[in-house]
Amino acid sequence: MEEVRKGRLSVARGLERLRGFPYEELGFATLDHHRSIRQGIPEVIYCEGKQQDQVVQIVRRMRTSGVDVLATRANPQIYEAVRRIDPRAEYNELARTIVIKAITPRLKTKGHVLILTAGTSDIAVAEEARVTAQLLGSHTSTLYDVGVAGLHRLMDKKSLLEKARVLIVVAGMDGVLASVVGGLVDRPVIAVPTSQGYGASFGGLAALLTMLNSCAAGVAVVNIDNGFGAGCLAHRINIIGTGEI
Repeated sequence: MEEVRKGRLSVARGLERLRGFPYEELGFATLDHHRSIRQGIPEVIYCEGKQQDQVVQIVRRMRTSGVDVLATRANPQIYEAVRRIDPRAEYNELARTIVIKAITPRLKTKGHVLILTAGTSDIAVAEEARVTAQLLGSHTSTLYDVGVAGLHRLMDKKSLLEKARVLIVVAGMDGVLASVVGGLVDRPVIAVPTSQGYGASFGGLAALLTMLNSCAAGVAVVNIDNGFGAGCLAHRINIIGTGEI
């Protein structure tokens, strides 16, 4: 409505955006167009288990509502199909994310989110978190491959940890890095266990249990490989008390 008032959006275009509110039935999906107003974050497309054409149809309808589009767990074939309907689509191969940024400018936060990984194998999950937080409006920085097998790599970067407003720690195998970081800073730490590791890691369950049993205060844990959830939560914490919303 503000865009219509300022003349940046025609009345007809504004009505088109509002036509599907609060939700739109596609037969195979029910798009929650109201979510960006209700939660401050548009609905995100989880691509695994969806047919390529289903993802394309969802993207097409979301674009009409003028919100940012984020698709997670997308393969290159899905990206190519999406890019054919919108050349602005950006693909992060590591994160397996597709992003289409709306023309409407978004607010930027003053604080930033620091994302750390224990190993290089954890970067894919960390990148999903980074893409998510960054698209939502948070400034992000990364510190990769600083696990406890070589703790000096982390201690040399301690000043970076202290500058962040929120920290996301991504680790597989023993998952200890989250406790180490939690014991070094007075900021919220979001721990993300990954499925990386040998047999006894049980696909990330060992790291999950380690993080849930952390003796460091102020450490929260999301599900295994859930970079999106971590990025979303980090952004919400980042904007609290900053006057950005």
